[in-house]
Amino acid sequence: MKDLTNTKRPANRRSFMKMGLAAGGAAALGSRLLAGSAPAALPGPPITSGDAAILKFVAAAELIETDLWIQYAELGGLTPGQLPVETAPFTPMNSYQAAFMNLDPDGPQYITSNTGDEQTHANFLNAYLIAKGQEPVDLDAFRTLPSSQAAGAQQIGRLTNLMQLTVDTSWYPRYRSTTNPDFGATFAQALPQLSGGQFTAIPITNNDFENANHIQAIANTAAFHFASIEQGGSSLYSTLAQKVTSLEVLRILLSIGGDEVAHFLEWMDFAGNSVQPPLAPLTDPTNGLTFPNFDVTVNPLLQTNLIFPVPCEFISPTLPHCAVIRPTGQGQTDAAGAANFLIGEGLFIGQPPKFTELLLNMAQAADAAQRQ
Repeated sequence: MKDLTNTKRPANRRSFMKMGLAAGGAAALGSRLLAGSAPAALPGPPITSGDAAILKFVAAAELIETDLWIQYAELGGLTPGQLPVETAPFTPMNSYQAAFMNLDPDGPQYITSNTGDEQTHANFLNAYLIAKGQEPVDLDAFRTLPSSQAAGAQQIGRLTNLMQLTVDTSWYPRYRSTTNPDFGATFAQALPQLSGGQFTAIPITNNDFENANHIQAIANTAAFHFASIEQGGSSLYSTLAQKVTSLEVLRILLSIGGDEVAHFLEWMDFAGNSVQPPLAPLTDPTNGLTFPNFDVTVNPLLQTNLIFPVPCEFISPTLPHCAVIRPTGQGQTDAAGAANFLIGEGLFIGQPPKFTELLLNMAQAADAAQRQ
């Protein structure tokens, strides 16, 4: 197969924005962000213990998301090295960034923007908890996992491991189906290899930049992981919103959840580009991971050019189909399910058991919340 990093790409849909990560990257996260600038108490009654538990769990989830997105942005996001200029003061983009641009010319910009969004979510939720007299979520003690050794990665402790991922790809047919898991529907994995092994979604060393098909497979893995993470958040916020008491907390969950939906829609399209021509079929020569051409299947559950959810059954099978985020029904997606989903993807390989115990304890507290 030809060198995909040199494949001609369509013109960018908008001019590149010179937007980078917040100063300090991961070091700016957690409770340290609030040091010296604690928010003033907000008016109104205190939030219920259940609302606090829900906000603490989603704050933890946003800290985890921010940690993984920063790793993606360091190596594949919009950086001076990525800009399409090969003269001083800029250097050529790396092949990981180029592989993302094969999926979408704006790929690095979207990665950087998604990273910034998750940072604001984590910061806001912790600040709101403090303003309501609650303790913020601080996971800094668990920032111990190693960084990629590829050029561009900060050598700092991480919460998440992106180098041994088992990516759930069942979301792909789910959002192309007229059935809904809220009514018991199940869905096969779109890419059984990716969901059944352990694969890196970021370059581990500079050697990973060298082979065009290998680095494209790494970027494709990341693309499916992006959507896998964001669809989980979309369902989680919609489900937890049904349990809160405060209208203000409901507003927070619906508003941040809406941004997670926006993320998911972009990454659904992004992942679809990896399994259609000109990029597909593609096989990683180092491990045999294959991204087939879904277009040849003529299977509506694998259609590659969809970005919006296909209308499906909702609330009752007797009602007309409706285009919605799914699942959102009680007992389908809950905080414990979201925590176990993240654990199952291999994000925390290398973390001590007390980290997952802490996450699951927060999840159980969030699931125990009841509207009052």
